[in-house]
Amino acid sequence: MNRELEYMFVQCARVWIPDAEEVWKSAELTKDYKNGDASLHLMLEDGTNIDHKLDPKTKNLPYLRNPDILVGENDLTALSYLHEPAVLHNLKVRFIDSKLIYTYCGIVLVAINPYETLPIYGTDIINAYSGQNMGDMDPHIFAVAEEAYKQMARDERNQSIIVSGESGAGKTVSAKYAMRYFATVSGSASEANVEDKVLASNPIMEAIGNAKTTRNDNSSRFGKYIEIGFDTRYRIIGANMRTYLLEKSRVVFQADEERNYHIFYQLCASAHLPEFKNLRLSSANDFLYTRQGRSPVIDGVDDTKELCTTRNAFTLLGINESYQMGLFQVLAAILHLGNVEIKDRDSDSSLIPPNNRHLTAFCELVGVTYQDMAQWLCHRKLKTATETYVKPLPRLQATNARDALSKHIYAKLFNWIVEHVNKALITNVKQHSFIGVLDIYGFETFEINSFEQFCINYANEKLQQQFNMHVFKLEQEEYMKEQIPWTLIDFYDNQPCINLIEAKMGILDLLDEECKMPKGSDDSWAQKLYNTHLKTCSLFEKPRMSNRAFIIQHFADKVEYQCDGFLEKNKDTVNEEQINVMKASKFDLLVELFQDEEKATSPTGQVPGTGGRTRLSIKPDKGRDTKSKEHKKTVGCQFRNSLQMLMETLNATTPHYVRCIKPNDFKLAFSFDPKRAVQQLRACGVLETIRISAAGFPSRWTYQEFFSRYRVLMKQKDVLPDKKLTCRNVLEKLVQDQDKYQFGKTKIFFRAGQVAYLEKLRADKLRAACIRIQKTIRCWLARKKYLRKRCAAITIQRFTRGYQARCLAKFMRRTQAATIIQKYQRMYVEKRRYRQKQAAALAMQTILRAYMARQKYQALLREAKAVIIQKRIRGWLARCWYKRCLHSIVYLQCCIRRMRAKRELKKLKIEARSVEHFKKLNKGMENKIMQLQRKIDEQSKENRTINDRLVGLESSYTAESERMRGELGRLRGVEEDAKNKANQVSSLLEELERLKKELSATQQEKKTIEDWAQKYRDEMEKMVSELKDQNGLLKKEKDDLNRSIQEQSQQMTEKMTRAIAQETQQLETDLNEERSRYQNLLTEHLRLEEKYDDLKEEMALSSNVSKPGHKRTDSTHSSNESEYTYNSEYAELEDGSRAREDVTRGIDTSLTLKLQKRLTELEQEKQSLRNELENKEEQFQRARARDDEEFKKARGAELEYESLKRQELESENKKLKHDLAEMRQSLLGNAATGAGAPGSPAYKVLLDQLNASCEELEVRKEEVLILRSQLVSQKEAMHHKETMTEPSVYAADVSKLKDAEVKQAYVGLKDTNRLLEQQLQTQRRTYDNEVEALRGELQNVKEENNRQQQLLAQNLQLPPEARIEASLQHEITRLTNENLELMAEDPTASREARVIILRRMVDLMEQLEKQDRTIRKLKKQLKVYSKRIGEMGAGQTEGQTSPGQMVDEPIHPVNIPRREKDFQGMLEYKKEDELKLVKNLILELKPRGVAVNLIPGLPAYILFMCLRHADYVNDDQKVRTLLTSTINSIKKILKKRGDDFETVSFWLANTCRFLHCLKQYSGDEQFMKHNTSRQNEHCLSNFDLAEYRQVISDLAIQIYQQLIKCMENILQPMIVSGMLEHETIQGVSGVKPTGLRKRTSSIADEGTYTLDSILRQLSAFHSTMCQHGTDPELIKQVVKQQFYIIGAVTLNNLLLRKDMCSWSKGMQIRYNVSQLEEWLRDKGLMTCGAKETLEPLIQAAQLLQVKKKTDEDAEAICSMCLALTTAQIVKVLNLYTPVNEFEERVSVAFIRTIQTRLRDRCESPQLLMDTKMIYPVTFPFNPSSLALETIQIPGSLNLAFLTRV
Repeated sequence: MNRELEYMFVQCARVWIPDAEEVWKSAELTKDYKNGDASLHLMLEDGTNIDHKLDPKTKNLPYLRNPDILVGENDLTALSYLHEPAVLHNLKVRFIDSKLIYTYCGIVLVAINPYETLPIYGTDIINAYSGQNMGDMDPHIFAVAEEAYKQMARDERNQSIIVSGESGAGKTVSAKYAMRYFATVSGSASEANVEDKVLASNPIMEAIGNAKTTRNDNSSRFGKYIEIGFDTRYRIIGANMRTYLLEKSRVVFQADEERNYHIFYQLCASAHLPEFKNLRLSSANDFLYTRQGRSPVIDGVDDTKELCTTRNAFTLLGINESYQMGLFQVLAAILHLGNVEIKDRDSDSSLIPPNNRHLTAFCELVGVTYQDMAQWLCHRKLKTATETYVKPLPRLQATNARDALSKHIYAKLFNWIVEHVNKALITNVKQHSFIGVLDIYGFETFEINSFEQFCINYANEKLQQQFNMHVFKLEQEEYMKEQIPWTLIDFYDNQPCINLIEAKMGILDLLDEECKMPKGSDDSWAQKLYNTHLKTCSLFEKPRMSNRAFIIQHFADKVEYQCDGFLEKNKDTVNEEQINVMKASKFDLLVELFQDEEKATSPTGQVPGTGGRTRLSIKPDKGRDTKSKEHKKTVGCQFRNSLQMLMETLNATTPHYVRCIKPNDFKLAFSFDPKRAVQQLRACGVLETIRISAAGFPSRWTYQEFFSRYRVLMKQKDVLPDKKLTCRNVLEKLVQDQDKYQFGKTKIFFRAGQVAYLEKLRADKLRAACIRIQKTIRCWLARKKYLRKRCAAITIQRFTRGYQARCLAKFMRRTQAATIIQKYQRMYVEKRRYRQKQAAALAMQTILRAYMARQKYQALLREAKAVIIQKRIRGWLARCWYKRCLHSIVYLQCCIRRMRAKRELKKLKIEARSVEHFKKLNKGMENKIMQLQRKIDEQSKENRTINDRLVGLESSYTAESERMRGELGRLRGVEEDAKNKANQVSSLLEELERLKKELSATQQEKKTIEDWAQKYRDEMEKMVSELKDQNGLLKKEKDDLNRSIQEQSQQMTEKMTRAIAQETQQLETDLNEERSRYQNLLTEHLRLEEKYDDLKEEMALSSNVSKPGHKRTDSTHSSNESEYTYNSEYAELEDGSRAREDVTRGIDTSLTLKLQKRLTELEQEKQSLRNELENKEEQFQRARARDDEEFKKARGAELEYESLKRQELESENKKLKHDLAEMRQSLLGNAATGAGAPGSPAYKVLLDQLNASCEELEVRKEEVLILRSQLVSQKEAMHHKETMTEPSVYAADVSKLKDAEVKQAYVGLKDTNRLLEQQLQTQRRTYDNEVEALRGELQNVKEENNRQQQLLAQNLQLPPEARIEASLQHEITRLTNENLELMAEDPTASREARVIILRRMVDLMEQLEKQDRTIRKLKKQLKVYSKRIGEMGAGQTEGQTSPGQMVDEPIHPVNIPRREKDFQGMLEYKKEDELKLVKNLILELKPRGVAVNLIPGLPAYILFMCLRHADYVNDDQKVRTLLTSTINSIKKILKKRGDDFETVSFWLANTCRFLHCLKQYSGDEQFMKHNTSRQNEHCLSNFDLAEYRQVISDLAIQIYQQLIKCMENILQPMIVSGMLEHETIQGVSGVKPTGLRKRTSSIADEGTYTLDSILRQLSAFHSTMCQHGTDPELIKQVVKQQFYIIGAVTLNNLLLRKDMCSWSKGMQIRYNVSQLEEWLRDKGLMTCGAKETLEPLIQAAQLLQVKKKTDEDAEAICSMCLALTTAQIVKVLNLYTPVNEFEERVSVAFIRTIQTRLRDRCESPQLLMDTKMIYPVTFPFNPSSLALETIQIPGSLNLAFLTRV
């Protein structure tokens, strides 16, 4: 022990220390503990360091904390350290972190009220827990209910579920869910659901028995025990409720913040209703009994609505309106009685003032006289031996007597209501066993505790004793079972406390004795208690400061009781004279309340004992045997007796315990108050269970589990073949103290704390192993890293050196190349420089020499010219001086004028240009540019003109100069004259100089104009460039717009494509849903048929039991013929009706009425469906007629519109033709992709829908004929039955009967038969109406048929080429009219209709073409057949043999040879051999032999060959009887051997093959594509069996569902064990410690299922179906359904098992799923969709393995788990449990992050997957290549009577 303490109390060990706020607080040791230390050095979770002082006397160390892997366990007994802080912490972690409200504590289920609605009580959860062991699933109230139900059925012993807890803990809700589980799992044997009735009683019992207290707004103030009865098949048949200790004192007194019973406040709140006016009620504050608590209103509760609910519940339970008003009248009278004021007359007497309005109201409501009531409220009668005295009462005693009467009346009313609720819950079926649900108050302690709390705690003491004894007994049985030495466990026995209360001279005895004393009082009783028990009993104490109270040490806590009122409440005395006044009342209900139960009448008006229902006897109390003892027995005595009866009942049953805990007093959702929780845990016995378990060996392991868990602590030499011996040897080495464990027969038992010690050793060993592994791995990684670095360094050096060498060589090459380049470059530069200098020198020399020569030439030229000028000018001046002067003057004037004109013209042109510019600037950029260009050209022309004029002027001036020089030369001669006129010459020179200046100014102006023109040109070019840029931008925008338009068009195309794909997917989904609904209806129909057959068998059996050998038969009826007709079902109904006539002789009339009522309901439902169909058709006809009338009315006003409309129709026809052509082209164009090809699925769906609509019309026609035949047969049956039930026969039979009882029974049967006759007449009238309706419908069909025939006749007269076109034109016209009508009504619908019309037109044209080909083919076949008939007729005339000769000479036919080529693949049989055919081929056929030895589907081929012959001979009766017999026989064999997979698979394959044969040889073009020419010759020629194909298809669906159910029953036990529990990868997941609720072991023992078992079973299923010849597509659908079941069951169990949610289990699941996928690959079934059904399971396994810490992990989880719902993801995260200490739990913050991210998901809130869901099945057509004529019939089938034809 010291060694273990030293090993456990070390540094970092965690312990629990007491705390005032949190009760217990966790701390960690900062220093090792050594023996003798006075304190522990601890560090709290918040980092505070403290010294924890140890008790110097006891030296008790604090409680050790469990390892983290044990925290959150399902069972508290699985904890290694069993103590209060461990229990409290485990419950808190489960409740707060994991949101789990249920936890096991040994045999107790602890339920914590979450104050929130949780989705864990649905039908899917019930189905998941049904059939499971209690330890296999997570704790739940359903698990306790399933355990009770299972033990009741297995052990044949009654069970009890004891639900206890304080007010507001959820007891009633837990009891309600338990009853719901029983009702759902077992079903109800009666018509009405008992659970509904019990739930209907809840509002009543809550109204009259619940009240508001300081702790609960709806506290039950009474206890109840509900017994749910079961029959021999363990179905609910009824219930009975017993109540205990109603708190009657609450009627007259309520403490602060409390209320009276709810019913009073409901009545006061509804006082304004007219029916309550006579009750004279008002507000609740006006009555004494409802205002004392000063809290008349409950927040959130509407008392008026609650009263409506109560009244509805009364009505549902059969308490009629008059009785309800009577009850409310009594309750109102109680309120008025409480307001009766009693005043003092003197000190010894009292009186009631006259005309007291409340007393008057009371007397009027209860029907008593005012004088009598006023007299006996203030007086009492005393009887002596000789005389009787009337004694007045003081005011206090009179008030107490008034309150006592009020309480007594209310108690009587409460008992009356309970009694009639029980009557409503009782049935007449004998009870075989029962399960009791006890909803009783828990241990109570208040500031002021009175008599009620005393009785409640007394009851809890008794229940705790029973609980302790049961726990002790279970522990002892477990020890004895394991053959462990039994030592008495010291546990708290509360028998002394019980003796203190109920033993002789106990508290109750002394209380009863004091009540008998004439002057007994509470004070004297308290003194007696002190004197008797204060010194003798340690459990009894006296308060220090009070002499009117006492303290009892209960098992839960000390409670102080106040003695005030104990005697009065115990006596519960009522003045006998007041009772007599009540009994003399004129109010019948009040008189009934005070009568014995045997004389009470039923509230429904039925006299007890005369009806068909019987009432279970309720054992009366012993105190109610006589009238005198009824009021003398004390309440304590009555309660003790009833408690004793309850304990006897519980002791006679197997108890199951549910302890409800209230987590906080403020009703906050998932808020945990440790103080309140630990207080309730101590009070409800949970900690006592822990203490008893901890006193022994609480931890228990099987040898295999111990070996698997602690294999790491063993050495290789310690492992022996015998695991038991191995575990023994290892334990002896690990644990030195032998008392710490015991070896049982199959388990090892450990003391408390030993598992934690072993877990620490295991963790240390694993940690050391991890360190060694880490060391080795790190060494290996370091060396690997070093070698990798070394290799990398060498490689880098090699590459570096090579790189450097290459760089050096490259440098040398570049250096040499650079030298060469430099040489040539320098040479080239120098050469080019020399050549440039040379050229420049030559150019300079040339230019200089040319310049010098030009200068010299110009000088010489100037000298010569000057000489000439001088010579000429002097002569010219001399000769023409006068003339030239005049001419020069004129010329100068002209020049000046011209110059001024030019200037003016220039200004005008500039103004004109500027005005034109601004005018045309607004006309557009192109015109402006052209105008500017034009202006530039004009200006260029003007410039050229001006230049030309200047050049002319210069030339003229030069000429004039030359002439003037000549004149000057001429004038030299007259020099004298020139000298005379020198002044004139000088003036002329000045004028010339001025002209030169003007010329230079003109040139300057010209230059300015040219500069402006250049500037303007630049601006225009800039503007043009800008316009070009804008044009480019516009082009770019245009391109962008075109691109965006193209993108939008592409997006719209893609969007439309997606929309079409989604619409297609939605249509496929709708089709699957419709197919699923149809198949579910077929399943329901099959179930009803089976139920009907079972009822017939039960009735026949009961008839045989009641009167064996006297079953009457009808000689005029033959069942042979009706057995094989199409209307065999109605014949069976007729037989059943005659059988019911016989059965009614020996059964109860009520059963007949129930069956009759059920039959009537079914008929009404059938009639309602038919009426609804007729109404729809009538509405359609009326709408069509109304449209026709409107059309006719509007026809006259729209004659002119007809021409336009005709044109529109023609255009519409053209458009339709165009659309048709486009659709054909699109279909042909999409042929490559397969989207719209004739063989594509979409095309097939459209074509099938059209064909289905056409076939539906034909089916409706056939149904009309069938219904007519059925109605005729039923009329004949009714007429036949009328002839059998003559009144004279009844009278004769009655006269023959002597026994009165038999006669009375016979008369009852006669009345029943008359009632049945009336119903038959009603049905006959109904059927007549149906016949008339059907006739009308048939007439319409005939008219339509005639019209179609006329059109067909008209078309047949046309040539074949025009026939198709005419039919098409007719159909187009009709569709166009419909289209126009639709367009007028709804444009949207018209567009959809147009698409449908186009599709129908395409299909119609194809069908017309097919029909044309078929007609031509049939004509050819007709010619061939006519030739054959002629040949056969000739042959028969030659060698015909008469039938008589064949009979006389039977040997001749055998000797006639038949050639094989004449065999047509048909089998002939005689009609009387049909029974033998069905018997040998279906009923007695062994599937295994046929599957192994013969070809697959042989029975289907044989049946079809027989059917072919019946069709060949045109025998419709034979065809009908053969098909009906086949269908009925297959149903019969499936009903008989429906649990045999081989049988079901065999007949599924043959039924499908038979269906394929009917299609393949039906003659339809769509089914004949793959036939050979010989097979086409074998097609059916006379009958269209399309309707029977539908019937056989429905039969195949039923067989498929039966197959799935059979497979599910086989796979169900394997799935959880093989997929979850079995360790496929050994050693990955360790086994955790388990508690008392033993879960299924994950170790593969003998008899347990593994994954290999599942794979073998799947292979067996697959091979069996393949051997039977099942269609491959059907096999794929079966496998898909199998995998869905595996995935759904596995995931559901994973979501309900905390021990399965771990990282290692996720790895196991993924491995198992991979094995299933490998199986699919091996079988070639990967494309069947089975893998996709496992996606939720795969994602759940991945969720268990991924990281769950950061936001990135949350995002990854949300994107990964798309197949899981939010509820499933959160559930897995909440359940995630580490198996080893190295794993971490999921934080609450991470789970909230996941919930936030998944908040926007739109999905179902359902937690579990629907394991009952079956995918809709389809039967794709699969033709057979087998030729019928090659089939040989083996002799083993015993079908020698079949003849091959």
